[in-house]
Amino acid sequence: MPAFVLGHMNPDTDSIISAIAAADLYGKRGFDVTPAAQGAPTPETEFVLKKFGLSAPQIVNDVAGKELYLVDFSDLPQAPQGMDSATVLGIADHHKLGDVTTSTPLEAWIWPVGCTCTVLKNMYDFYGVEIPKNIAGGMLCAILSDTVIFKSPTCTEADRKAVEALAKIAGVSDVTALGMEMFKVKSAVEGTSMHDLVFRDYKDFDMNGNKVGIGQLEVVDLSILDNVKAGLQEEIAKVKGEGRHSVFLLLTDIMKEGSEMLIVSDNPAVVEKAFGVKPEGSSVWLPGVMSRKKQVVPNFEKAFK
Repeated sequence: MPAFVLGHMNPDTDSIISAIAAADLYGKRGFDVTPAAQGAPTPETEFVLKKFGLSAPQIVNDVAGKELYLVDFSDLPQAPQGMDSATVLGIADHHKLGDVTTSTPLEAWIWPVGCTCTVLKNMYDFYGVEIPKNIAGGMLCAILSDTVIFKSPTCTEADRKAVEALAKIAGVSDVTALGMEMFKVKSAVEGTSMHDLVFRDYKDFDMNGNKVGIGQLEVVDLSILDNVKAGLQEEIAKVKGEGRHSVFLLLTDIMKEGSEMLIVSDNPAVVEKAFGVKPEGSSVWLPGVMSRKKQVVPNFEKAFK
């Protein structure tokens, strides 16, 4: 049985493309692997897969007894069922090291960069493996998505260099135009259920014993969400009712470079503690806040202590 190369729950473009790229790289290094995902691609990811002729990985929800290579996560709350009896053989990630533990040594590449595909580009280089043109295109898009076309504070020089090199391989001449095309697809909300919008990019975290959900919707203009904001607020209240202390939903305007955060919490004061801004009713505007990973999760982790 091949090992699964698997990203986090509610997979985004980086999670799915990383699984495809890592499976290609591990396979060319002689390992028996297959890419997998914990869910179907989002509209943005579907756009990327179609544009570069890539196939969506198989969906896997239980990994009991399986061998795994993890991409784009190492936190148990973002893992599938059966992790307690799975064997983790490797991790490629750009988040903090989570609580996944292993019974054997593993190959781990965990870098403080804007995207897992940046890590994988450097892994390809390190092992002297050529990146196929279509996978390079997918990786390029993942980096543009995760770094919000280089606007995110998580973006590093390594991400920019990776994009430059991947664009040459993929034959993309205007990366900004490609990024904007992707974000227009990502911004489309018409015909999508409130549940699917909340979970389009959503993660649960354990914050000092409290289960806290944080989702993010990135759009080119916040006004796109005006008609669905009330519905989103109702939906996150339902999600909180499933046993969470708090659920926060970031509505990120990539042009204004800031986020409105919708709030449902047992203790809304935690928001002011985290960001120094008092919410007005059930939301707050956070100027300059673009990154859940770098600007939101660490602030809340401190506030919950």
